[in-house]
Amino acid sequence: MNYWPPVKAVLFDLDDTLWSIVPVIRRAEKLLHDWLTVHVPAVAEQWSIDSLRARRSILMQENPHFQIDLWALRHAGLTEAFIACNADTDMITHAMAVFSAARNDVTPFDDVMPSLQRLARRVALGSISNGFADLGQIGLAPLFQVSLAAHSFGSAKPDPALFHAACDALGIAPAESVYVGDDLQLDVVGAQAAGMRAVWMNRFDRHLPSEVRPDAVCTDLHALECWLQQLAA
Repeated sequence: MNYWPPVKAVLFDLDDTLWSIVPVIRRAEKLLHDWLTVHVPAVAEQWSIDSLRARRSILMQENPHFQIDLWALRHAGLTEAFIACNADTDMITHAMAVFSAARNDVTPFDDVMPSLQRLARRVALGSISNGFADLGQIGLAPLFQVSLAAHSFGSAKPDPALFHAACDALGIAPAESVYVGDDLQLDVVGAQAAGMRAVWMNRFDRHLPSEVRPDAVCTDLHALECWLQQLAA
């Protein structure tokens, strides 16, 4: 039986762990396209939401860097669209600002705020994300002592370096932390490979394959709190 030291920190994935991301992205893409229709109509006429999405998929296959920098991926996709339409590329900055504002207009799950507030009184909190959510804009930044994003760090989950960097920033060993996320490979397997305990946040009743063994499975943060209390008992 492995000995684990007491938990000193809990680190979280963001998208689909603290809020649902698919409706947020869909809304952000629609608001961006509506903005393009008004301000850069040539681009909106030639590039639909679906065609922009398809082009980003190709760009990601062509350039592995985009897998760790989704902001750069969206910027590159818009740049290609603007150039193809002979549109003013100076407007891309405004377009990205429109998307960013909508992308950060998230609604945390009901359990998130009360649970994070309780947890923050007991342990250090951190976040590790492959996306580019801004906790400051979202209003959760005061609860987190460290927040790492793949695009600024230079590598993405499941790279152990990202998990180790977050632990180093908190001044703890990986074994003293728990990582919570919804993606079995990026979050659970990645965190365990880094020497952390990993909790699978399964809010959407998904199947757990036998080859992945999270240290716990929770459907919300209330269940996570109960599991942490059991560890401390």
